[in-house]
Amino acid sequence: MNMKFFFSFLLAINFSVAFAQPADVQQLLETARSFQRSADYDNAILVLTKAMQAAPENTDIIKELAFTYYMSGQNDKALAEIKKLVDKEDADEKAFQIAGNIYKTRQDFKEADKLYKKGLKLFPNSGALYSEYGDVLYQKEPGTISSIKMWEKGIESDPNFSGNYYYASKYYGTIGNNLWSLLYGEIFVNLESYSTRTIEIKNILFDIYKQWFIAGNSKGSSPFEIQFAASLNKQSKEASFGLTAEVLTAIRTRFIVDWFHGNTPRPSFRLFDYQRQLLQEGLFEAYNQWLFGSVVNTSVYQNWVTTHAEENTAFINFQRGRIFKIPAGQYYGGK
Repeated sequence: MNMKFFFSFLLAINFSVAFAQPADVQQLLETARSFQRSADYDNAILVLTKAMQAAPENTDIIKELAFTYYMSGQNDKALAEIKKLVDKEDADEKAFQIAGNIYKTRQDFKEADKLYKKGLKLFPNSGALYSEYGDVLYQKEPGTISSIKMWEKGIESDPNFSGNYYYASKYYGTIGNNLWSLLYGEIFVNLESYSTRTIEIKNILFDIYKQWFIAGNSKGSSPFEIQFAASLNKQSKEASFGLTAEVLTAIRTRFIVDWFHGNTPRPSFRLFDYQRQLLQEGLFEAYNQWLFGSVVNTSVYQNWVTTHAEENTAFINFQRGRIFKIPAGQYYGGK
């Protein structure tokens, strides 16, 4: 490139940035996010730095720059940027999330604790902040119950944020509370159906069902917990010859029939309503194959998908065509 032309080109860029309008700043943000998605953090930082020259007080630019520094491993620079926002009273929820992740990466639990407490005062119904705060507390003190209190509060306050169910299901599985590990785990995979965490929880669910029928279960003390345990225990004979996706389909079918047609009134629970809907639509077997078969034995599952292609496609279309949401007032608590 002709050097004279090159310097003229750089001058033009700097001039355009200096006099950028809001629309231009938005375009720079989108360009930076595109670089982020491809993990080209150097170029994202370059673009965001230019955008900062045009709009130094733009909070979106500051958050994106802090996040990009964080993703590129430059935590000191990331913290310096995000503190410009979280030190203000009008900081938004995302700013606290970014700052919290930086402190967690730095293992600075003291500052993380102060940050999340401040954030939750401003955003008391933030499922994301409860989820991440609980994770920090668990890393800091794995043997205490402080973390599960955060995750339970997050589930109660923001029932459609998946992260709290993820952590709570794992936590309850490790302490032998099979009941809430099962319920929270299955809610999680319906809220977050296609991620690496989904596969992890599917495996946990299958293991917890085995534990339930082999080593007993945690019945709990609330009416909901007692009714759930009693209905599931009625199906224990079905597990006498081992658990497979097919056996679990039978167990869970009988459970739903008992739950909705027993003599005792049952509390409303979205997960069970969804299972009943799948039964009515003729899709419950496909759902259970997706939930358990896909992790128990992949070759057997693939054979099932091949031989039940129409049913499997109908379920996938049904699943992706609807948003699974927990209505307000259905929190029964695992504490």
